[in-house]
Amino acid sequence: MSARILDGTKIASEIRAEVAAEVKSMSAEGLRPGLAVVLAGHNPASEIYVRGKVKACEEVGVYSEKHTPPQTATTDELLALVEDLNRRDEIDGILVQLPLPSPVDSKKVLLAVDPAKDVDGFHPMNVGSLSTQRPGLVPCTPAGVMEILKRSGIEVAGQDAVVVGRSDIVGKPVAMLLTNANATVTICHSKTHDLPGVCRHADILVAAIGRAGMITHDYVKPGATVIDVGMNKVTDAAEFQRLFAGNARREETFRSKGSTLAGDVHPEVANVAGAITPVPGGVGPLTIAMLMFNTVKAAKMRRGTRELSRA
Repeated sequence: MSARILDGTKIASEIRAEVAAEVKSMSAEGLRPGLAVVLAGHNPASEIYVRGKVKACEEVGVYSEKHTPPQTATTDELLALVEDLNRRDEIDGILVQLPLPSPVDSKKVLLAVDPAKDVDGFHPMNVGSLSTQRPGLVPCTPAGVMEILKRSGIEVAGQDAVVVGRSDIVGKPVAMLLTNANATVTICHSKTHDLPGVCRHADILVAAIGRAGMITHDYVKPGATVIDVGMNKVTDAAEFQRLFAGNARREETFRSKGSTLAGDVHPEVANVAGAITPVPGGVGPLTIAMLMFNTVKAAKMRRGTRELSRA
């Protein structure tokens, strides 16, 4: 039996279409949402991510600006830029793309972002709102995980959920969202005793550890829903064989590019799970869709207009 594939690309396009409709009706009232992205220095991966975010803004009708301070930018210069964006009323969301150039105090810069414009949901005020179930901006990837579950008709209330990974960006917020949705949640990490045994109790297993193919079939209860947040670049031939031996399409990609993308979940898990997100095409597309959603949500919360249909 093979698991049902949860199509993140399809769900993300549904959300983008809903956001585009919201933007259109807001713009008709003279309230076009605006997003500013700060990309300091020259990190090739960051440049690709930012291009994707700016393109998404164009597609849904959100106004966007890209600010590109040089590699030599200081903490004070970036703080001054953020302060300026905080003051500007036509900017509803501010996204500071990480990593920042090495001498810069990243935490100080992120803390300077007005919580009402913090579309990444990283500011302690928004983390506190999430923890205490108050209205606020929720981190994009965890919010996307919840949308996949909801729109795929997967019951969360009363289920045992296990989150592998405790990062501030994914692990902790997704655990809070699952708790708020009435799941019973366990957070695991490198110090967890008998990790496979703990994971096997999960009705919903979220893998967010950043290690290619670590979650194998012996971590998964038959019929469980497995959400793979991992996005790992595999360049080692032996590692590739461990994960994708016999997959002709992947082998061709690996031969031509010298690398392939792999999640934290081993492909063999699809033979055990009831439902699973693929990599690529699972959680990834939801991250940018939820960034667009958050930008519109921030605009509505800041400007006191009618609430979004899905807060």
